[in-house]
Amino acid sequence: MTELDNKKRVDYEDIIANPEFSTDYLFGPARGQMFGVLVCQHSNGTLGTLKAFSGQYDGKWLAKGWVPPLFNVREMKSLCVSVETEIKQLGRDIESSAPGTSQQQQLIKTRRCLSQNLMRKIHDLYMLTNFKGQSAPLVRVFQGTNKGIPTGTGDCCAPKLLDYAARHHLTPLGLAEFFWGRENQSQTRQHKKFYPGCQEKCAPILGFMLCGLNN
Repeated sequence: MTELDNKKRVDYEDIIANPEFSTDYLFGPARGQMFGVLVCQHSNGTLGTLKAFSGQYDGKWLAKGWVPPLFNVREMKSLCVSVETEIKQLGRDIESSAPGTSQQQQLIKTRRCLSQNLMRKIHDLYMLTNFKGQSAPLVRVFQGTNKGIPTGTGDCCAPKLLDYAARHHLTPLGLAEFFWGRENQSQTRQHKKFYPGCQEKCAPILGFMLCGLNN
């Protein structure tokens, strides 16, 4: 928090500041987001810290000094580019077609199917690792309701941090997650306030991710 306050940028480990990583972004229309810090222990007993931001930072998945997402960013971009272009075109076609017609209904159905298929493929890219050394895709790990996997599952700070620690043989000792920036629209997140992991997205996968810590 002190670094964010003083440096006013997320890429403060870089010598040259990139305007795209300014914390001003978090106080504008986009509002703030969650950040997390994990204190961990190396095999030789020394302590270290890992840090993560939830989701993307102003459209970017990667930033120096912050743990990466649970998927290969290049694969994600390759998967989304062509399909999202098609989905956007269908949206334009729907708007230009006559309301309530069979043509419009078919376009809506096609777009829905494309979106659902894309989401399934995106979830297949997420790989989670626990402290037993086991790795599994998100779709196999998620233990939730029958409503499916919520959008954004695996993008929160805790899963990113725990996955990185497990893959690098680090033992987590303590985790803190806080909100930074302009409050969210529902006013459930306030600047500089700490919050527990979410029940909807994190709770259904953290059981798997924490396996092995007691051994």
